[in-house]
Amino acid sequence: MERKIIELNDLTKDGRLYHNPRLDTVEALIPNAPFGSCHAADLLETKEGDLLAVWFAGTEEGNSDISIVLSRLDKGSDRWTDPVKVSDDDTRSEQNPSLFQKKDGEIWLIYTAQVARTPENNPFFNLQYTAEIRRRRSRDNGHTWSQTEVMFSHPGSFCRQKIQVLSNGRWLFGNWYCFDDKSRNGSDITVVHISDDEGETWRDVEMPQSMGKVHANLIEMDGGRIVALMRSRSADYIYRSVSEDWGESWSVPERTELPNNNSSISAIRLQSGAIAMVFNPVGYGHDTSITLWPDQRCPVEVAISEDEGISWNYRRIVEHGEGYCGRYNDINNLRYEYPVMMQARDGEIYVAYSSHYRKNIKFVQISEEWIRGSKVFQGLDGLKDTFRHY
Repeated sequence: MERKIIELNDLTKDGRLYHNPRLDTVEALIPNAPFGSCHAADLLETKEGDLLAVWFAGTEEGNSDISIVLSRLDKGSDRWTDPVKVSDDDTRSEQNPSLFQKKDGEIWLIYTAQVARTPENNPFFNLQYTAEIRRRRSRDNGHTWSQTEVMFSHPGSFCRQKIQVLSNGRWLFGNWYCFDDKSRNGSDITVVHISDDEGETWRDVEMPQSMGKVHANLIEMDGGRIVALMRSRSADYIYRSVSEDWGESWSVPERTELPNNNSSISAIRLQSGAIAMVFNPVGYGHDTSITLWPDQRCPVEVAISEDEGISWNYRRIVEHGEGYCGRYNDINNLRYEYPVMMQARDGEIYVAYSSHYRKNIKFVQISEEWIRGSKVFQGLDGLKDTFRHY
């Protein structure tokens, strides 16, 4: 059933889908009431064709009232539902949810849970080094959830991206470890959890020289060749590492051509075979020995690579923010950050991100053709560039 897209003058905060005629996108502001802050969304298309969105919400990241909430866009509906709380620990700050659906239809909600900040326990930077990774399961399309389980108890375990199922059946889960030091998370290291029994047991592989390179997006290309794309704590560039052996070992991360502002990125392999990524295309650092947390998290851009993440020749801005772009006035933009990207079974691409300084989660529907532009055609042997010379 096709969704009815209403024509509105502008976005409303009731979750209604809106056609943006200027960009030719479908958009919505997913409801967030009664929560004051929302962040770190993830998306999933269920086997039934519904869309689920999860994020963490409450007063402020790190507080005990930060919980995981869920909204849904049922198949054929034109409105995201009001969020419902789906985590259950009021003593910890529950953050960074991801949704994973097994082949039998069971959905896993995976998220972090760290000791909550209190007046008596107010750390130098944050308490992410106390986190563990938890899981709840649903067998009814995300309507009800099992009791909470601990997946990874190693202190400082943090996650953001989904579990990836490789072509040989192996599961990979890209995580990172946080430490109790003065680096402001600059000492975080990437670890890749591996399971060969569908999540019953796991072992971890540390990515070499990955300090400060985290949020690994793991993308299988062919025959166990995996590309990892990562955010940088130095706010310089997005970094890339490669495994040639199904995730058993990894190359030292190297910077790509894309800038990074020490904010989350999201990358997937499209049905066409190309890699797509959504991120903030701004960088502020050059010294990889220091950690930077710039306030600038705008605009939001989508990009496509046809050479396994080495070059990115197709790029388009999906969120312009308030339009400030100068060296001294870009700080006037609000923050549009922590984007996530997925491709539905029908080929449509869905993006979600925290908008307006974490007041709402914004949802946007685009396509690969929308990113590439009108001067790209579908050739017999795949998508090709066309260049016009005048």
